[in-house]
Amino acid sequence: MKFCMYCGGPLERAIPAGDDRLRHICPNCGIVHYQNPKIIAGCIPVWQDRVLLCRRAIEPRLGYWTLPAGFMELGETLAEAARREAREEADIEVELESLYTLFSLPHISQLYAFFRARMVSEHCAAGPESLEARLFLEEEIPWDELSFATVHRSLRLFFQDRRNGSFVFRLEDLGPDARRLRGEDGAA
Repeated sequence: MKFCMYCGGPLERAIPAGDDRLRHICPNCGIVHYQNPKIIAGCIPVWQDRVLLCRRAIEPRLGYWTLPAGFMELGETLAEAARREAREEADIEVELESLYTLFSLPHISQLYAFFRARMVSEHCAAGPESLEARLFLEEEIPWDELSFATVHRSLRLFFQDRRNGSFVFRLEDLGPDARRLRGEDGAA
């Protein structure tokens, strides 16, 4: 940021009184411009014993497989964002179950939230951000072609928990070293 979104004045970086980190501050009008992490909402859609994945039609990671997920919009809940992304990317309706994985990626200022979800029908089709949408058995998952470490980790945990007969909520921090898992760059 270089200019104030309220008065147009040039911004400075300083630590505001009572704060503990550098912020963009407008010396002209006094507004502090806070920047916060991006929230990515998605789900693990299941139809019977298969999981739905979408092949990305956009960068980053064009052509790689992912769970339906994307940036949360203003004015929507986390659950609404996850359902919207499922509709947009795979033309599916889902019934959300519990929040399943919550990953903090502080190195890129993102928070990923995946719900477990039941598809209401077997129908799926590629949306505008997907090249294709397809249901996979566990042994068919293209592990080497998954888009992001968050997707890879969520699926590994999901199949492990399904085999154990009990799903457990996971809260984890994924650092830059997790990117090496799939060569990801972190974006949704």
